[in-house]
Amino acid sequence: MVQTTVHEAGADLRPSGVRVAVVDDHESVRLGLKAAFLDEGYDFILAAATVDELIRDLDNREVDVVVLDLSLGDGSTVTDNVKRCQSIGAAVLVHSIADRVASVREALAAGAAGVIPKSSATRTVLQAAATVARGEVLNNLEWATAIDADRDFSKAQLGRREREILHLYASGLPLKLAAEQLGIGYSTAREYLDRIRVKYVEVGRPAPTKVDLLRRAVEDGILPGLDPDGGDVV
Repeated sequence: MVQTTVHEAGADLRPSGVRVAVVDDHESVRLGLKAAFLDEGYDFILAAATVDELIRDLDNREVDVVVLDLSLGDGSTVTDNVKRCQSIGAAVLVHSIADRVASVREALAAGAAGVIPKSSATRTVLQAAATVARGEVLNNLEWATAIDADRDFSKAQLGRREREILHLYASGLPLKLAAEQLGIGYSTAREYLDRIRVKYVEVGRPAPTKVDLLRRAVEDGILPGLDPDGGDVV
């Protein structure tokens, strides 16, 4: 089982075996990213102008991560594009203009694993792709800014004990150990976790998996984000 952790975009991760596709309606971006991924040793699968084209041309090949532009010229929606990329088993890395807060927020709500602005250095994009391909949540300033700037982003109203359980469990502890650390029974901890998931569903931010709960904990400030002056705050 892959251990899920939070990394900044610049984390040093090996690209060997990471299968990547790019969806962007600008040919220069597609060609540039393709060349960069290949030079770095990634297994580059496909570059496409639309998600329709991606799915049509994959021909049953598998992809670990799709680097996806938010604004495509075919009239498709952000949510639909993210969900369709996930349907082929790929994690989604949003690669777009960072000031499109509403679209970034929509992509994150749909399940995108992270956001990288097009102004980022190419190496940062490559490393971010490796991070999300490993099932890890990309935690960077673009993500935090998009969440903080969106006044419509509805936080689940969690109680103190619910926040404590979420903090420990989403940090990586098995639920049994989290319960022991808080001095409560396993069944009680399970009830808290079930209640947490219900509350996130109620605000339109479902979290069915542990990775989803990690994402929600970071979004809501229950787990620390990226320190602007240095690495991850622990």
